[in-house]
Amino acid sequence: MFCVKAPLVRMRLVRIFCGPYNPDMPGTTSGGGKNGRTDHAMTFHPRMQNRIDGISDARDLRWRAWSGAIADVWDVTCAPEAEGEYLSQAPRLVMVLDHSGDDASMDLALSPACHGCPLAQLRGTMSYVPAGVRSWARVENARGLKHLDIHLDIPALQKRFSCCLDRDAVETPRLAFADPRVAGLARLIAAECEQPDPSPDLYGDALVSGLVAALFRTCPKAGRKRGALPPCVVRRITDFLSDNCTRNIRLAELADLTGLSETYVCSAFKAATGLPPHKWQMRARVDKAKALLDARETSLAEAAVDLGFSDQAHLTRVFRQVVGTTPAAWLRERRA
Repeated sequence: MFCVKAPLVRMRLVRIFCGPYNPDMPGTTSGGGKNGRTDHAMTFHPRMQNRIDGISDARDLRWRAWSGAIADVWDVTCAPEAEGEYLSQAPRLVMVLDHSGDDASMDLALSPACHGCPLAQLRGTMSYVPAGVRSWARVENARGLKHLDIHLDIPALQKRFSCCLDRDAVETPRLAFADPRVAGLARLIAAECEQPDPSPDLYGDALVSGLVAALFRTCPKAGRKRGALPPCVVRRITDFLSDNCTRNIRLAELADLTGLSETYVCSAFKAATGLPPHKWQMRARVDKAKALLDARETSLAEAAVDLGFSDQAHLTRVFRQVVGTTPAAWLRERRA
C-alpha cells in the first residue's frame, strides 16, 4: 500500500491483515451487517507485511468486507517526514482521498529510490499494486492523510465473472493513474466504509464488480451472448429477495439460484425490472415495514430491528427514500 500507516496501527495491521478481519477488535469499525459484521467468507485476508515510521492514527479504521474484496479507510497524522514499506499477498488499489499541509509531497515507488510528487496532484488518483510486489512510500510536510485501500480476492473474482480477468492487467502495477470510472466507484466504496447505516451487501457486491470490470477492462468471452431473463427466472429472484429481505443477501446466492454468473444476473435483473437487486431488496423491506405498521403489530423501533435495519433512524431514512415520506406521515395518511 503506498499510503503509510501509523506506528500505533502497526500491531493492528499484523492482527488484521494476517488473519480474518475482526470487527470486534478495538480500534476498528465496520458498517457491515448487524453489529458491524458481514457474514460472507471472512476467511479472505491480504496478509499485509509492513514497516512504517513517523505516522499516528487520527481515527479508527473503517472497513467493509464483500465477496471478492475488503476495503478500508484510514485517517492518519504525519510527522514532517514519514515513510513505509509494504508487501501484500493480495493485489490492492490505493486512493488518496484527502490531505492537509502546505507543500506536502508523497513518493510512490516500486523501489526505495522515490521521487516526490505534490499531494495536491495525487488527490483522487489511484495506484494499483499486484500481489507479491513490494512498494515504498514517503510523505513529507503533510499534517494528515486520508486514503482508501481495496484488497482484491482474485480467485473469488475469477469465479464471479463469466469472462476471464486479464492476467496481464492483474499482474501489472499502475502508479498514480487517473480513471474517472474507477475513481467514482472507489469513492462510493469509501463512502460505504464510513456509512453508519450499511447498504445491503448486494450493493457492495455490485460496486466491487463494477470496479473490477473497469480496473481490469474485463470483456465477455467471444461468441457468448445472452438474452433477457425469462419471466420465470425474474419471478424466482424476486420471490427469493422478498422472502429473505431482512438479512444480507449475496450476489453469489442469486447466481446459484439461477445458474448464471454474478455479474450477468445483476445486470440482467436490472434490465428486466428497472431496479438492481439491492434496491429491490430494500423495497421489499419497506413493504414488510408497511405491513407491520399498518397492522399495529409492532413499534417502529421494533420493526427496524426485525427487518434488518441498524436502528429506527435507518429505517426512517430508507422508508423516505423509497416512499417519499416518513413512516409516521405515511401512517397518518393511511388512517385519515
